[in-house]
Amino acid sequence: MNAPRFYSPETLSAGACVALSENAARHAVRVLRLREGDALTLFDGRGGEYPARIARAGRDDVVAELLAWRDCECESPLAITLAQALQAGEKMDLTVQKAVELGVQRVVPVASQRSVVRLEGERARRRVEHWRAVAASACEQCGRNRIPEISALESLRQWLARPVDGDVLRLLLDPRSSNTLQTLTRPGGGQRVELLIGPEGGLAPEEEAMAVAAGFVGVRLGPRVLRTETAGLAALAAIQCLWGDFGGGAGDV
Repeated sequence: MNAPRFYSPETLSAGACVALSENAARHAVRVLRLREGDALTLFDGRGGEYPARIARAGRDDVVAELLAWRDCECESPLAITLAQALQAGEKMDLTVQKAVELGVQRVVPVASQRSVVRLEGERARRRVEHWRAVAASACEQCGRNRIPEISALESLRQWLARPVDGDVLRLLLDPRSSNTLQTLTRPGGGQRVELLIGPEGGLAPEEEAMAVAAGFVGVRLGPRVLRTETAGLAALAAIQCLWGDFGGGAGDV
């Protein structure tokens, strides 16, 4: 069984003794039943990880002694950004969690005209911080040592108006399109991929027009219309199968 993994927001170094956060310590002791001498793994999001041993385990605190840094990565060769229109309920949490597992480099939450959820000011800031915690937790589970960026919330109009930096393939799911992922040219080395997913009611016609004007290419993902919580994850999995690391070896698919 692999050692439990924990993210540390502080910079780590071999030989150091690090106290887990209160929530992480409670999970380690009360849920995982870890005790002094047990093995665990820590990472700080900068790449690589540190095998560690629990030096002290109290009811609400755990101190781990870090061993030698290990160069271990499982990042996708594709730099994928998921621009996701706000979703209702816990759908956004699920999308962030699974997108991290599927290898995205960045998630951009955007507010579109038909978004059911409306977030502004302090409430928006708290939700973004929550999604960042969801992303860190997903990295703990899936083995990633680099935490994807969760951008600040902004309107879709604002995000589409931003200039494109560098070479990027911009994709927009459209069941009416004649394009499929298979018919598109495979992204070249260093080329980024940006995937835009609308809300429950879909993008408004003017938003679709703005996306096309901003360089997004419509693609059809099968004959069925997918819900917003399904569409992005299905597209990410298909992209990784065709162009990423899902087909890296026998038994990967």
